[in-house]
Amino acid sequence: MTATSTTTGGARIDSTSIDSTRTDGARIDGTNAVAVNPVLRVAPASPAVAAAHFGASLAFHADVSDVAAALAADGDPGFVVLDSRSTESWDQGHVPGAIHLPTALIPEQAEQLLDRAVPVVTYCWGPGCNGATRAALALAELGFQVKEMLGGFEYWVREGFEFETWEGQERRAADPLTAPLDAEDCGC
Repeated sequence: MTATSTTTGGARIDSTSIDSTRTDGARIDGTNAVAVNPVLRVAPASPAVAAAHFGASLAFHADVSDVAAALAADGDPGFVVLDSRSTESWDQGHVPGAIHLPTALIPEQAEQLLDRAVPVVTYCWGPGCNGATRAALALAELGFQVKEMLGGFEYWVREGFEFETWEGQERRAADPLTAPLDAEDCGC
């Protein structure tokens, strides 16, 4: 007969085989317990599903460093940058060369300001704001090709790229938590 007990954490310990599974899915094999942590509570997707997801994500997003590099390269980057924030926000600072079109005005003004043949990269304040996502949705619904710039204006400034204000050009030192200080790029 097998003796079994359950711990207060929900683990069932089979004292004869010392090989059992807890009710939360963790396995106890006698020498080490492999607990199911919050990261693995939901199993990772299969490699094929993950590849499809991450590939699709790149079709929707661009990061600040990639946008800055494309804008700094010689020639036409092949896209336009759109700042979807208010006029007051735009005046505080914006990406040089960006088009200013607040999200609320996209339905009535996008056709006059943008060319459907040219992809649009939207941005707003930063990762805590979904204004760029809403702007991208509004543009996509109008038939524009669109990506969202991850990090928004906050990370543009934090990564040390030049920006324009109502007073002129400005640049701040790169934040070492967001950009490498002694390298051309982050290597990712």
